[in-house]
Amino acid sequence: MAKEAVVLIGHGATASDTPRALIAELKKLESERQARRETAMSPREAELDRRVRDWPRTPENDPYKAGVEEIARALAPRLGGRKLVVAYNEFCAPSVEDAIEALAREGFTRVELVCTMYTRGGVHSEFELPALVESERRKHPGLTIDYAWPFEPAFIAEFLAGQLDRARAGR
Repeated sequence: MAKEAVVLIGHGATASDTPRALIAELKKLESERQARRETAMSPREAELDRRVRDWPRTPENDPYKAGVEEIARALAPRLGGRKLVVAYNEFCAPSVEDAIEALAREGFTRVELVCTMYTRGGVHSEFELPALVESERRKHPGLTIDYAWPFEPAFIAEFLAGQLDRARAGR
């Protein structure tokens, strides 16, 4: 029997009390690496990335993370018993790679990724995450990894129209 999980991916945000100098150095190193068209982080960039991701979080200092976790609590009962894990593209732990690694260690055989970034053309959802999926498939050949993206524009339009209807009804 397949052991299946879903990873809900949020963009991630820095905690409001993360030292600005730490974030600035991380972004500078990331920008320099991208300008060189390199994918692997330097040891210093990886260290800073880990420190920013592991910064202690509360709903007060990271309302974005709290919001993604609220979506996860609403999504979990709709997954037919599949395990749900939340992960973040940047700034917050766990990373998508760390989430997949943990699921592989737990013996999962299928992982589906879905992200909260819906719009085509976004660097993270359209380019970085597909590249990450390919990399993770190579690392975990016995693990089926699927990415439930892109979102159909009509589906998003229906979702947004429904939200407008709910907002109008609540006035």
